[in-house]
Amino acid sequence: MKYSDKVLDHFMNPRNMGEIEDATTTGTVGNPVCGDIMKMDLKIVNNVIVDAKFMTFGCGSAIATSSMSTELIIGKTTDEALDLTNRVVAEALDGLPPVKMHCSVLAEQAVKKALETYYKREGLMTPERAKKFAILGKCEHDDDHENCECSDE
Repeated sequence: MKYSDKVLDHFMNPRNMGEIEDATTTGTVGNPVCGDIMKMDLKIVNNVIVDAKFMTFGCGSAIATSSMSTELIIGKTTDEALDLTNRVVAEALDGLPPVKMHCSVLAEQAVKKALETYYKREGLMTPERAKKFAILGKCEHDDDHENCECSDE
């Protein structure tokens, strides 16, 4: 398997690893097929993500995608972060091997799980936002999920 320099850098030098003691919200997700677990803490002030930290138990790709996802959402509004996709994470890392694309899906899910908890707790869930959570974990580029690079196989 060939990894990009960015994947290797984020694996060897992860950004924003750890926990936020006074996190506004937290999302934890796992993939039973590969065993990866991601926990994402977000600190939100005036609807802006001012800090994001992760704890990941998994392979190098899982750590790299967690790290990159935090970099992509810090400073964004919660709605901007809600638009984060696994493809955006993978592209920001200059790609992932097809067999590791599920790691980028897990990173997206961890961010969105934290946001879903936040929106529900704060009474900010709207029908438009709810639609984005309804497709959580589903591949956005292949309706029948055949020939999908995001599969866990």
